[in-house]
Amino acid sequence: MAGKLDTMTVEELLAEMNATDQTVPSVVEKAIPQIKPVIESCIRAIQNGGKIIYMGAGTSGRLGVLDASECPPTFGVSPDLFTALIAGGERAIRQAVENAEDDEEQGAKELAEIATSNDVLIGIAASGRTPYVIGGINKAKELGIPTAGIVCRDSSPIAAIVDNPIELIVGEEFILGSTRLKSGTAQKLVLNMISSITMIKLGKVYDNYMVDVQASNIKLRERTIQIICDIAKVDEESAKNSLLACNYRLKAAVLVSKFHVSAMEAFEILKDYDDNLRESIEYLETKDAV
Repeated sequence: MAGKLDTMTVEELLAEMNATDQTVPSVVEKAIPQIKPVIESCIRAIQNGGKIIYMGAGTSGRLGVLDASECPPTFGVSPDLFTALIAGGERAIRQAVENAEDDEEQGAKELAEIATSNDVLIGIAASGRTPYVIGGINKAKELGIPTAGIVCRDSSPIAAIVDNPIELIVGEEFILGSTRLKSGTAQKLVLNMISSITMIKLGKVYDNYMVDVQASNIKLRERTIQIICDIAKVDEESAKNSLLACNYRLKAAVLVSKFHVSAMEAFEILKDYDDNLRESIEYLETKDAV
């Protein structure tokens, strides 16, 4: 790591920072065996009626809030399926709240207020020792809730107490101690993996399409229509008509466009196959072949 950053040109700083950032994906790759059981735990939790709770402070907490808030529009899930707790509450999303991360009791209290035995708690803490997060983890363990921790330090207190630690040892930061840099990037990549792969395995993705995306604006409505066109191999007009007939439910519209069933039939078939589009398509293809 180069020193004397303040003496370097903008071009030199860009090159040095970019080179430093390129080390992060390999760190995440090494952690894949630790990430896998966390995702499997999340899948089981949701199948059993539970939710995923992220918990962190500062940058780590904000990354949890970001990931949780993006799941409903991307995957069409309820806003509480991925829930994020951040030390200091809503205000801490935009500005630092002094001493909030040091309150272990508050962490335990906030976790207890929302958790059920079917949930999974994922603590996020670059330092691996944030008291607020430790309080939540200890309370979760009392309640019999599976726990995981995403940390960026070796042999951390959080890694020692969770069921499934994810250790992202990114090394020295470009600006010493600024964990919003490599540590934050590594945590974001892992959170992407956890939420996205969990949703893929629960039928929220077909091929690589977001088939439960909420068409809440012009861009997403256009994307929804294009997805129907691609999967059902129909033109845009047919896709639009099917989408309207199915009250903007993309999966049902695919079945209507591809197999010319009614919207009601499409809803019933999806219900029979737990809203899994691939299984519904395979059923109708088999039925047509008979």
